[in-house]
Amino acid sequence: MRLQQLFIFLISITLGAQPMWQTMPNIFSNPNGQRFDDVFFLNENLGWAANGYYARIYKTTNGGLDWVEQLNENNIPGNYYFRNIEFLNEDIGFLGTLNGTFFRTTDGGTNWAEVTNFPTNPNAICGIETAGSSTVYGCGAYFSPAHIIKSSDSGETWTYVDMSSYASALVEVLFLDEDIGFVSGRNDNGGCILKTIDGGNTWTEIYNTNIVGEYVWKLQVLESDSNLMFGAVSSVSPNNGKLIKSTDGGTNWISLDSVETNIQAVGFINENQGWMGGHTTGFYETLDGGQTWNSLNIGNNLNRIFIINSTTAYASGTTIYKFTDATLSTQEEPFIKDELIVEMLKNPIENYLNFTIDFPADDNLLIELYDIKGKFIKQLSREIILQQTLNNYSFDLSELASGTYILDFHNNSGRTSLKFIKK
Repeated sequence: MRLQQLFIFLISITLGAQPMWQTMPNIFSNPNGQRFDDVFFLNENLGWAANGYYARIYKTTNGGLDWVEQLNENNIPGNYYFRNIEFLNEDIGFLGTLNGTFFRTTDGGTNWAEVTNFPTNPNAICGIETAGSSTVYGCGAYFSPAHIIKSSDSGETWTYVDMSSYASALVEVLFLDEDIGFVSGRNDNGGCILKTIDGGNTWTEIYNTNIVGEYVWKLQVLESDSNLMFGAVSSVSPNNGKLIKSTDGGTNWISLDSVETNIQAVGFINENQGWMGGHTTGFYETLDGGQTWNSLNIGNNLNRIFIINSTTAYASGTTIYKFTDATLSTQEEPFIKDELIVEMLKNPIENYLNFTIDFPADDNLLIELYDIKGKFIKQLSREIILQQTLNNYSFDLSELASGTYILDFHNNSGRTSLKFIKK
């Protein structure tokens, strides 16, 4: 054995295997860039994963080594996009969709039933959080209107709260206990975070990015220190997304540039080491609290990082990933960027902007207009797509000055930006 190899071998024995992100074996890996929108674990071994566009639920009881498919399009009628999943205990869990339907299970996910006893039915649920032994919160959606649902009896009965006076969109909900919690999304001023100390009866804005069009997409409170909070900011081209963090429970925040425009996932195991990712990246790691980032060359289309402890974590992207010191798989995952299929019919344009969008399935869509620096101008359209279709769009933009502009398309699968020139 050469001296260099012997040195590395001895170091490995001394230090032991170091945790790293790996692709989970024995679970469906999406072939076209679509993603698992959520992963949730009650402990290191028991967890569930929600596969968004493919509308499937998987369960593991051995830390992700094996997965059982519990729910798919054959079990429930209709077309669904599964956005998030959360469990109160081993039996009672909740599944949010982007299709105006909310599901509950009381047998660990073997059977799911639609929840129908809302005073106002939520049009979508983008975030779910359980608190205590019987309290559940949900929020939605990345498109308007912003709302919160709450149950104090394990999902037997529900209240619905219109949040449009605080936000235009909500995508994440996070509670420290039954009363103290946060929701995040965006409002007319930018990406925002709201806080409640009375179980959602009243809310106060504690942070705003002040860039219209941005979202605060995901939130994390470090389990070992509830004063240490992190957030992922999804921005608009050409701006970078951001890591935001607070060391005093959300009173004050700092903002640091991250690694791509459409940042969504964030997860830290301590004040310095953590990861971010989004629609066009895999895992980026920081060891200095977000000052610098290094690509780990694994992962794709990340949405959720779920921290268990300092040596174990899970994440959802085009498949499910695990941060562990165990050897799981040598499979290499090709990077695929899945985007909305938009065809510009003419570019540059004079007065009318014309394009087509090919929707492979039902969808939701926001079309927004920005200048070349990423400054919001106006929303052009809010679409609810009910089936596979090819849609034609035409917008009169004669009021715009000559120059280059950005169209931002935000649908269930992500955000896509296109440039066009106005003569």
